[in-house]
Amino acid sequence: MNAPILWYFADPMCSWCWGFSPVIESLRDAYRDRMNIALVLGGLRHETAPMTAAGREEILHHWQQVHARTGQPFRFEHALPEGFVYDTEPACRAVVTVGGLDPALTFPLFKAIQSAFYAEGRDVTQPGVLADLAAELGVARDAFLPAFDSDAARAKTQAHFRQTRQAGVRGFPALILQQDAQLTPVSSGCQPLDAVRAAIEACLAA
Repeated sequence: MNAPILWYFADPMCSWCWGFSPVIESLRDAYRDRMNIALVLGGLRHETAPMTAAGREEILHHWQQVHARTGQPFRFEHALPEGFVYDTEPACRAVVTVGGLDPALTFPLFKAIQSAFYAEGRDVTQPGVLADLAAELGVARDAFLPAFDSDAARAKTQAHFRQTRQAGVRGFPALILQQDAQLTPVSSGCQPLDAVRAAIEACLAA
Protein backbone atom coordinates (compact mmCIF):
# COMPACT_ATOMS: atom_id res chain seq x y z
CA MET A 1 0.00 0.00 0.00
CA ASN A 2 1.32 3.39 -0.98
CA ALA A 3 1.58 6.22 1.53
CA PRO A 4 -1.68 8.18 1.72
CA ILE A 5 -1.86 11.55 -0.03
CA LEU A 6 -3.74 14.45 1.51
CA TRP A 7 -4.72 16.69 -1.39
CA TYR A 8 -5.08 20.33 -0.32
CA PHE A 9 -7.17 22.33 -2.80
CA ALA A 10 -6.64 26.04 -2.26
CA ASP A 11 -5.91 29.38 -3.88
CA PRO A 12 -3.36 31.91 -2.58
CA MET A 13 -5.90 34.72 -3.09
CA CYS A 14 -8.75 32.94 -1.28
CA SER A 15 -9.40 34.64 2.07
CA TRP A 16 -10.76 31.51 3.77
CA CYS A 17 -7.58 29.68 2.71
CA TRP A 18 -5.61 32.42 4.48
CA GLY A 19 -7.81 31.83 7.52
CA PHE A 20 -7.05 28.10 7.23
CA SER A 21 -3.28 28.66 6.93
CA PRO A 22 -2.43 27.83 10.58
CA VAL A 23 -4.47 24.61 10.30
CA ILE A 24 -2.72 23.34 7.17
CA GLU A 25 0.67 24.21 8.70
CA SER A 26 -0.23 22.18 11.80
CA LEU A 27 -1.40 19.28 9.65
CA ARG A 28 1.83 19.32 7.65
CA ASP A 29 3.79 19.09 10.90
CA ALA A 30 1.56 16.43 12.47
CA TYR A 31 1.37 14.10 9.45
CA ARG A 32 4.81 14.68 7.92
CA ASP A 33 5.85 11.06 8.50
CA ARG A 34 2.50 9.41 7.79
CA MET A 35 1.37 10.85 4.46
CA ASN A 36 2.23 13.16 1.62
CA ILE A 37 0.45 16.52 1.69
CA ALA A 38 0.12 17.93 -1.83
CA LEU A 39 -1.11 21.37 -2.85
CA VAL A 40 -3.49 21.73 -5.80
CA LEU A 41 -4.00 25.31 -6.99
CA GLY A 42 -7.67 26.07 -7.39
CA GLY A 43 -8.01 29.05 -9.69
CA LEU A 44 -10.51 31.02 -7.62
CA ARG A 45 -11.08 34.04 -9.89
CA HIS A 46 -10.31 34.94 -13.49
CA GLU A 47 -11.49 38.53 -13.74
CA THR A 48 -10.36 40.71 -16.63
CA ALA A 49 -12.05 43.98 -15.63
CA PRO A 50 -11.22 46.17 -12.64
CA MET A 51 -13.20 45.50 -9.48
CA THR A 52 -16.34 47.57 -8.92
CA ALA A 53 -16.95 49.49 -5.70
CA ALA A 54 -19.77 47.06 -4.81
CA GLY A 55 -17.51 44.08 -5.50
CA ARG A 56 -14.80 45.56 -3.30
CA GLU A 57 -17.25 46.06 -0.41
CA GLU A 58 -18.49 42.48 -0.73
CA ILE A 59 -14.96 41.04 -0.64
CA LEU A 60 -13.87 43.23 2.28
CA HIS A 61 -16.94 42.00 4.15
CA HIS A 62 -15.71 38.41 3.62
CA TRP A 63 -12.27 39.44 4.84
CA GLN A 64 -13.77 40.88 8.01
CA GLN A 65 -15.56 37.59 8.61
CA VAL A 66 -12.35 35.59 8.13
CA HIS A 67 -10.43 37.93 10.44
CA ALA A 68 -13.13 37.73 13.13
CA ARG A 69 -13.33 33.94 12.99
CA THR A 70 -9.66 33.02 12.63
CA GLY A 71 -7.67 35.98 13.93
CA GLN A 72 -5.50 35.98 10.82
CA PRO A 73 -4.04 39.44 10.05
CA PHE A 74 -5.52 41.62 7.31
CA ARG A 75 -4.59 45.06 6.12
CA PHE A 76 -7.95 46.65 5.37
CA GLU A 77 -6.75 50.21 4.80
CA HIS A 78 -6.16 50.85 1.08
CA ALA A 79 -6.90 47.19 0.32
CA LEU A 80 -8.03 46.32 -3.22
CA PRO A 81 -7.29 49.79 -4.67
CA GLU A 82 -9.18 51.31 -7.57
CA GLY A 83 -8.29 49.56 -10.81
CA PHE A 84 -7.39 46.27 -9.13
CA VAL A 85 -8.17 43.24 -11.32
CA TYR A 86 -8.90 40.18 -9.17
CA ASP A 87 -7.24 37.47 -11.26
CA THR A 88 -5.70 34.67 -9.19
CA GLU A 89 -4.04 32.85 -12.12
CA PRO A 90 -0.66 34.67 -11.83
CA ALA A 91 -0.36 33.91 -8.10
CA CYS A 92 -1.26 30.26 -8.72
CA ARG A 93 1.22 30.12 -11.60
CA ALA A 94 3.95 31.55 -9.37
CA VAL A 95 3.46 28.68 -6.90
CA VAL A 96 3.51 26.15 -9.74
CA THR A 97 6.67 27.78 -11.13
CA VAL A 98 8.57 27.71 -7.86
CA GLY A 99 7.40 24.15 -7.23
CA GLY A 100 9.02 23.20 -10.53
CA LEU A 101 12.29 24.89 -9.55
CA ASP A 102 12.35 23.61 -5.95
CA PRO A 103 9.42 21.45 -4.71
CA ALA A 104 10.31 22.18 -1.08
CA LEU A 105 9.37 25.84 -1.65
CA THR A 106 5.82 25.15 -2.88
CA PHE A 107 4.10 25.66 0.47
CA PRO A 108 6.44 28.45 1.63
CA LEU A 109 5.73 30.53 -1.48
CA PHE A 110 1.99 29.84 -1.23
CA LYS A 111 2.04 31.18 2.34
CA ALA A 112 4.29 34.12 1.40
CA ILE A 113 1.86 35.19 -1.33
CA GLN A 114 -1.07 34.92 1.09
CA SER A 115 0.70 37.01 3.71
CA ALA A 116 1.82 39.62 1.16
CA PHE A 117 -1.71 40.00 -0.23
CA TYR A 118 -3.77 39.95 2.96
CA ALA A 119 -1.46 41.23 5.70
CA GLU A 120 0.71 43.62 3.67
CA GLY A 121 -1.62 44.81 0.90
CA ARG A 122 0.80 43.97 -1.93
CA ASP A 123 -0.51 43.39 -5.46
CA VAL A 124 0.30 39.73 -5.99
CA THR A 125 -1.17 39.76 -9.49
CA GLN A 126 2.02 41.50 -10.66
CA PRO A 127 4.98 39.38 -11.89
CA GLY A 128 7.49 41.72 -10.26
CA VAL A 129 5.91 41.32 -6.84
CA LEU A 130 5.76 37.54 -7.26
CA ALA A 131 9.42 37.50 -8.31
CA ASP A 132 10.30 39.51 -5.19
CA LEU A 133 8.49 36.98 -2.98
CA ALA A 134 10.25 34.09 -4.69
CA ALA A 135 13.59 35.87 -4.29
CA GLU A 136 12.96 36.22 -0.55
CA LEU A 137 12.88 32.40 -0.46
CA GLY A 138 16.14 32.16 -2.38
CA VAL A 139 14.86 31.77 -5.95
CA ALA A 140 16.79 34.04 -8.33
CA ARG A 141 14.63 36.47 -10.32
CA ASP A 142 16.41 35.49 -13.54
CA ALA A 143 15.42 31.87 -12.90
CA PHE A 144 11.87 32.64 -11.76
CA LEU A 145 10.67 35.17 -14.34
CA PRO A 146 11.38 33.20 -17.56
CA ALA A 147 9.93 30.04 -16.01
CA PHE A 148 6.88 31.97 -14.77
CA ASP A 149 6.28 33.44 -18.24
CA SER A 150 6.61 30.08 -20.03
CA ASP A 151 3.91 28.13 -21.85
CA ALA A 152 4.87 25.14 -19.69
CA ALA A 153 4.02 26.99 -16.46
CA ARG A 154 0.71 28.18 -17.90
CA ALA A 155 -0.18 24.66 -19.02
CA LYS A 156 0.78 23.15 -15.66
CA THR A 157 -1.32 25.75 -13.85
CA GLN A 158 -4.33 24.92 -16.03
CA ALA A 159 -3.75 21.24 -15.19
CA HIS A 160 -4.10 22.15 -11.50
CA PHE A 161 -7.38 23.90 -12.24
CA ARG A 162 -8.65 20.87 -14.17
CA GLN A 163 -7.69 18.53 -11.33
CA THR A 164 -9.70 20.72 -8.96
CA ARG A 165 -12.78 20.55 -11.17
CA GLN A 166 -12.41 16.81 -11.77
CA ALA A 167 -12.20 16.23 -8.01
CA GLY A 168 -15.57 17.96 -7.65
CA VAL A 169 -14.16 20.75 -5.49
CA ARG A 170 -16.49 23.75 -5.57
CA GLY A 171 -15.02 25.88 -2.80
CA PHE A 172 -11.77 26.45 -0.98
CA PRO A 173 -10.08 25.31 1.15
CA ALA A 174 -10.84 21.61 0.68
CA LEU A 175 -9.05 18.43 1.71
CA ILE A 176 -9.38 15.01 0.06
CA LEU A 177 -7.53 11.96 1.36
CA GLN A 178 -6.27 9.45 -1.20
CA GLN A 179 -5.51 5.90 -0.05
CA ASP A 180 -4.39 3.95 -3.11
CA ALA A 181 -7.27 4.47 -5.57
CA GLN A 182 -9.80 5.53 -2.92
CA LEU A 183 -10.58 9.24 -2.57
CA THR A 184 -12.37 10.44 0.58
CA PRO A 185 -13.42 14.06 1.19
CA VAL A 186 -12.04 15.11 4.59
CA SER A 187 -13.12 18.70 4.97
CA SER A 188 -14.58 21.61 3.03
CA GLY A 189 -14.29 25.20 4.08
CA CYS A 190 -12.30 26.75 6.91
CA GLN A 191 -12.68 24.10 9.62
CA PRO A 192 -10.95 24.03 13.02
CA LEU A 193 -7.86 21.87 13.45
CA ASP A 194 -9.43 19.40 15.89
CA ALA A 195 -12.31 18.67 13.51
CA VAL A 196 -10.02 18.16 10.54
CA ARG A 197 -7.65 15.90 12.47
CA ALA A 198 -10.59 13.80 13.70
CA ALA A 199 -11.83 13.41 10.12
CA ILE A 200 -8.38 12.40 8.89
CA GLU A 201 -7.94 9.87 11.69
CA ALA A 202 -11.36 8.38 10.97
CA CYS A 203 -10.43 7.93 7.30
CA LEU A 204 -7.08 6.35 8.18
CA ALA A 205 -8.72 3.99 10.67
CA ALA A 206 -11.30 2.90 8.12
